[in-house]
Amino acid sequence: MRPKHRTGEASRPGSAAHGPRNVAASSSNPFLWPFFAAAAASHASASFFQRIADAYVRNDSDEAQLPEPQWTTSSDVALELSTMRLRDFSTQPEGHPTLVCAPYALHGANIADFAPGHSVVEALRGAGLARVFVTDWRSATPEMRYLSIDSYLADLNVAIDEIGAPVDIIGLCQGGWMALVYAARFPAKVRRLVLVGAPVDIRAGDSQFSRSAADAPFSAFENLIDLGGGRVLGHHVLELWAPALGADAVDRLLQVAPGIAASRLRELEQRFDSWYALTLDLPGTFFLQTAQWLFKENRIAEGRFVALGRPVDLADVRVPMFLLAAHDDEVVARDQLFATADLVGTPSTAIEMATEPCGHLSLFLGARTIEGAWRRIAHWLSRDSAFAQAS
Repeated sequence: MRPKHRTGEASRPGSAAHGPRNVAASSSNPFLWPFFAAAAASHASASFFQRIADAYVRNDSDEAQLPEPQWTTSSDVALELSTMRLRDFSTQPEGHPTLVCAPYALHGANIADFAPGHSVVEALRGAGLARVFVTDWRSATPEMRYLSIDSYLADLNVAIDEIGAPVDIIGLCQGGWMALVYAARFPAKVRRLVLVGAPVDIRAGDSQFSRSAADAPFSAFENLIDLGGGRVLGHHVLELWAPALGADAVDRLLQVAPGIAASRLRELEQRFDSWYALTLDLPGTFFLQTAQWLFKENRIAEGRFVALGRPVDLADVRVPMFLLAAHDDEVVARDQLFATADLVGTPSTAIEMATEPCGHLSLFLGARTIEGAWRRIAHWLSRDSAFAQAS
């Protein structure tokens, strides 16, 4: 890799007592809390692991069929794959396809279509993008415990072939590094790339999350997987690791207007409760690879990441890019995302970077962010000139 230098399916819920009021107050980042749990566990006694082991004892009711996640915009399931449902939100059959690569990190992909006025999908369609798709990642069953990063990249490739390459890919959080790796592995299949709150170069910046991931011994991650029978079991870890949250935290991350009607506010809070409680289980192999390869060894940025049998070089990514970061992001420091601009082969004139005055979850759920930054992204995707710049 050549560096460059520039200036510029439904899943199992947690208990009702562990709704959004229990998101970590300092982080509000339900995407990545198992990493924080592992970091804390590294400093705890064996009794900690016994508590997790006790919580992991299941009965038949734990495996019962649960309701589907709540989506805001109507969609069709275009494809059923082992790792995902490919959701089609298109309004017409023609036009450049846009694929939202949602995070696969313990909460549902409906974060991309959370509520009216708080929906990435709604913003994209409202700006005139007619063909919009979302990767709706499945919760890992026991049979899926050995699925790897390659398993998810392979199904992502199948989904993109189904949609019709080249596609515009929008990667959210952990879906961002996956989208970037995919673009480097299959550069001809990607037309434009948007990364939002995505960890790429872990050593380029510092965040609460990256510190915790670095501090935790790898054995702590392995213990979590062993206790879950080969998986990270989302709802049990959520129940054990849910510090108290101030009453107004959900309002802040959703960026609700001061004069919002009380009934509308209650509806949004209840919707967040439902989204937060419906956790995903993760395959142990995928989780351990993510912890080690990305957050401990920084393989993507350092050119040592192998995807589907080939080392990927970010210099092979030459498409227009839009990088959106949060100023107060406790999960992904801005520099961990913005360093991407110096690693890819895209000319600096075809890379746009923006920072929103918010925290991590507000990048995807905040009303002001949706109305401002996401409509800007949607219009950027609609401009043919952006593609011509990097040709």
